[in-house]
Amino acid sequence: MTYSVVDPVATFPDSRVRMFKSAADIEGGPFDLLIIAVKPQMIADVIPDYLAHVREDAPALSIAAGVSCERLESIVGARSVIRVMPNMPASIGKGVSGLLFNDKAPDEVKERARTMMRAAGSVVEVEQEDGLDRFTAIAGSGPGFVFEIARAFMEAAKELGFDDTQSRKLVLDTIAGTVEMASQSKDDLADLRNAVTSKAGATEAGLKELNGNGELSKLLLATTQAAYNRTVELR
Repeated sequence: MTYSVVDPVATFPDSRVRMFKSAADIEGGPFDLLIIAVKPQMIADVIPDYLAHVREDAPALSIAAGVSCERLESIVGARSVIRVMPNMPASIGKGVSGLLFNDKAPDEVKERARTMMRAAGSVVEVEQEDGLDRFTAIAGSGPGFVFEIARAFMEAAKELGFDDTQSRKLVLDTIAGTVEMASQSKDDLADLRNAVTSKAGATEAGLKELNGNGELSKLLLATTQAAYNRTVELR
């Protein structure tokens, strides 16, 4: 299959992929999928030149943040539109992607999109545009929140006497193992937490400082709400 991109990269590992500098240079087609992966403000100017190279019924899959299905349809016409919101770990096949389909997308198009995005991790489908905004607040921005929590945890480990290398390994391996254990378990997260918390033990003492008064819960609620509010503002 041949693909076209607006900004071709210098190298690409798959010899089946051909790079073109502009729509005018494209050879072959018509193609069966249009992927919109340019900055939102560029879509109206760039994408129309590519429509001549895809089938009239070719779905349009967009990863442009904040651009609604209605807005996309006004540019690509009456066709299946798929909005995708991947998150950063998708680059290593461990991401979670939000999917939203317009009302013109048939079941076969939906399943093809699900299959594509499962190659990058898991998939969560939403029914409305606002669902992708809420998804962004949790999964889209989430890696940044987790990185910051891990960074602060590492600083705490260093205060206890571990060096940079040891702190990084201790924290990241602890987080990775804990997440994997939770993923493989059907138990409630609170039950898993309690399983490692002995009465009057070290973990209990730490948990009282961490969230004994509910401040951590309030902070995470405020964090995700702020991310959601900003996403709405940027629509």
